[in-house]
Amino acid sequence: MLRQAGSLHDLIGERTIFALSTGQWPQIELERRFDQHVLACVLSRALEEIEAGEATATEATGLSRAELRDVLSRCFPAIPINAFALKEVSEPEPDPEEELLHGLLLAHARPGDPTSARFARIIARRAMRNDHLWQDLGLFNRTDLGRLLASHFPTLAAGNTQNMKWKKYFYRKLCEAEGFSLCSAPSCRECNDFESCFGPEDGESHLTRIKNGIASD
Repeated sequence: MLRQAGSLHDLIGERTIFALSTGQWPQIELERRFDQHVLACVLSRALEEIEAGEATATEATGLSRAELRDVLSRCFPAIPINAFALKEVSEPEPDPEEELLHGLLLAHARPGDPTSARFARIIARRAMRNDHLWQDLGLFNRTDLGRLLASHFPTLAAGNTQNMKWKKYFYRKLCEAEGFSLCSAPSCRECNDFESCFGPEDGESHLTRIKNGIASD
């Protein structure tokens, strides 16, 4: 199963990574390839959780069976759909917290863009995990996450002018929308726990962990 997860990124290939880093493809194509990269990361994490018995494909991604089939058939036709055991899963059931976050993301998504709407569901579901959001999504680093949010939720991303950790920022926005704050500090500068909101989001990506695990076998 881990080999299948790795192969999602193999499908993108070195040529794509080179083009993404050098900007040699037209902008629309670069955006499409980057979206594919993000989906590969998310699906790799989903496969890890499926293999570990921690979640089904719909539970891991927040997407319906129909949406997952569409993503796999259009973006990753070489990956066997049965690896995700879609016939055995139920539709995702978001809890109230996830629904609130999904609503926030959807309100700032690019109008009429089904890809942005899809990422809103994925991000809301993965944000319920315990790591940094970029790690929850299986991304390489926080820069990938910033690029994803700026592309598909530009007004929301633009408001994070102080480079707050993204989960903290999302919940601050939700509190503002409800007219209250969960934080008792009068300002961020006077907060004794400043680093929990603004500190570095360091850590190892899940793909790196997989590669290191394979290398040590």
